[in-house]
Amino acid sequence: MELSLNHVDYLQVGVTSQKTMKLLPAVGRKATQKVAVADHDGVVNCFGMKKGEAVPVFKSLPGQKISRLELGGALGTPQEKIFVCSGSEVRGYTKKGKQFLSFEANLTESINAMHVSGADLFVCASYIYNHYCDCKDQDYYLSGDKINDIVCLPVETVGRTVPILACQDRVLRILQGSELLYDFEVPGPPSVLELHNRDGGKNGEEVLYGTADGKLGLVQLTSSAPVSKWEVDNEKKKGGVLCIDTFDILGDGVKDILVGRDDGTVEVYGLDSSGEPTLRFENVLSESVTSIQGGCVGKESYDEVLTTTYTGWVSGLTTEPQQMEAGPGDEVKMSRETQAKVAALRAELEQLQVKVMQGREKYQQSSQSNTAVSAVPVFSINDRFTLCQDDASYSLTLEVQTAIDNLLLQSDVPIDLLDVDKNSAVVSFSECDSEPNGNFLLATYRCQANTTRLELKVRSIEGQYGTLQAYVTPRLQPKTCQVRQYQIKPLSLHQRTHSIDQDRPMNTLRLVGQFSFAEIHSWVVFCLPEVPEKTPAGENITFYFQNTFLGTQLEASYCKGEGNFKSDNISTISILKDVLSKEATKRKINLNISYEVNEDSVSHTLKMIHPKLEYQLLLAKKVQLIDALKELQVHEGNADFLIPEYRSILDESACLLEEYKKQPAHLERLYGMITDLFIDKFKFKGQNVKTKVSQLLEILDNYDLNSLMDFFNDA
Repeated sequence: MELSLNHVDYLQVGVTSQKTMKLLPAVGRKATQKVAVADHDGVVNCFGMKKGEAVPVFKSLPGQKISRLELGGALGTPQEKIFVCSGSEVRGYTKKGKQFLSFEANLTESINAMHVSGADLFVCASYIYNHYCDCKDQDYYLSGDKINDIVCLPVETVGRTVPILACQDRVLRILQGSELLYDFEVPGPPSVLELHNRDGGKNGEEVLYGTADGKLGLVQLTSSAPVSKWEVDNEKKKGGVLCIDTFDILGDGVKDILVGRDDGTVEVYGLDSSGEPTLRFENVLSESVTSIQGGCVGKESYDEVLTTTYTGWVSGLTTEPQQMEAGPGDEVKMSRETQAKVAALRAELEQLQVKVMQGREKYQQSSQSNTAVSAVPVFSINDRFTLCQDDASYSLTLEVQTAIDNLLLQSDVPIDLLDVDKNSAVVSFSECDSEPNGNFLLATYRCQANTTRLELKVRSIEGQYGTLQAYVTPRLQPKTCQVRQYQIKPLSLHQRTHSIDQDRPMNTLRLVGQFSFAEIHSWVVFCLPEVPEKTPAGENITFYFQNTFLGTQLEASYCKGEGNFKSDNISTISILKDVLSKEATKRKINLNISYEVNEDSVSHTLKMIHPKLEYQLLLAKKVQLIDALKELQVHEGNADFLIPEYRSILDESACLLEEYKKQPAHLERLYGMITDLFIDKFKFKGQNVKTKVSQLLEILDNYDLNSLMDFFNDA
């Protein structure tokens, strides 16, 4: 069965956070549902639809930014009380808009995740989880990394309180009271949790999770251990998952999974007879989807997928047909309802045009006045700077509540800008004086009209660290600009992992000195991405990392006065040694540095680089041949006389050129890694081999793995 859904816009509120829109339970069997949505202006807006018009039920007064909206009520009754959190306060409203609760959690940080179940309230702020029952403190837990979301298994089914925390370090933590019961490792940083079928499935133990790198999964959390049911990979490189819901939109009696992503993709997954998900519908909006719900809003008997986007648009993908088809000579009769809708839209358009004219006149008068004061318009930016595992690049996503005019990128470290298919902005590069000012990149993106979201990809070089700055200018008067800064770390292409292969040949770096646990942790945070800024609880800690470009690994374990770092890549150890000693010198701390170099690790790293280098050399060779082969083809009239290998190069020429264009400076990067490996190997022996680099490059031009390894051994 093919699913056909039509897009309709209902209402626009202010900028919204993740999970701030819910549908209230329907009163009758076929009645439409009311929508409750909260925004950054601190307003809770509840409305219903009547004859195609949004009719307000209630609207609260503005206040502090609202970060979550949940529904609650006594267990076993319809969940129709609205709970919102802003700052460290939780407020409760009845479905008519009367405020019945104002609870101050007295947390030092703002609440960023919340769950309500009967008289139980669960809140999370950065690293802290708190459980309150009837507004009295019950349980407390300090997580090892930032908490992104929280959900609880249904008490009425499971018979006990089981909170699940989605933590940034790729782990779901399952709690019992104030203690950790067990944890479950997920393939990416989990960004959202939702109960399967809204009730946890048959046993009330099934939880859906979405990750920041776009993966989706289902796990059964039994009382003793987790059981992974299925996992959907993000093969098409879609955005990260921001919201999930379950609702039977296909009408086959099985609840489907609705997914909203940060690149504007809305997906519907149907479950087959074996319970495996298959994609049944996809629609792309122009901005990130912060909330998603399945229900009946616009017209009774027509189900729909309701979404809220970052800039506050509440819109539906409805099963109600939105257009009529007519053949030649057919009369199209508009219903009274449609005629009224068109008339209302025309009237609204005229009102808006008058408002714009008045606003322009007022602005012209005030801009020529001597007494008027120019105020900088405030606008909010939603930005993400995340490492993509598949192509070892950083994805920078910027979303603004109004249209972006232009974006200027500036970097004080060498980085490559990669092509992004979704990006339609025109980019131009400016000359940089990299030597005296340390300015390596100046690029301007000029956006097309009504672009509110921009996605860029950059790739850094490990060992070179600094700051990438983005200057965002929206189409606002007077012209104003906001600057965002992103740190490029010394080991920027490393990603946290749960375990490493201990059988690889490892190099070791050991630091001993008069430093505290907090100091060495701050140095590790400075060097590596995905490390929590807060100093871990306890006296020592071990982190595992993997290089997303090469697949080499790193183990970092440290405590007060001592740090041990192990890696199968000698260049990683060399970068750590240089950066850590520089940081210690800044703080006037005397370090005793010792290291053990494993000779086998160099050939092991070269073997890991080999397939990538071979592939890139072959690609470069094929691309060089394309023009000559095309000329031959034109000259001879066809390509039948060519050998099959050359014919396949001609057939695939478009793909080859596309791939070559997508990987700028890829070969140079691999050459650079091998050169660094060569210099670092001998640096640890106290030898300077920079004079032999030209010989090394000659060998790389006529590449052969064995001759390269011989050169490394004989130098």
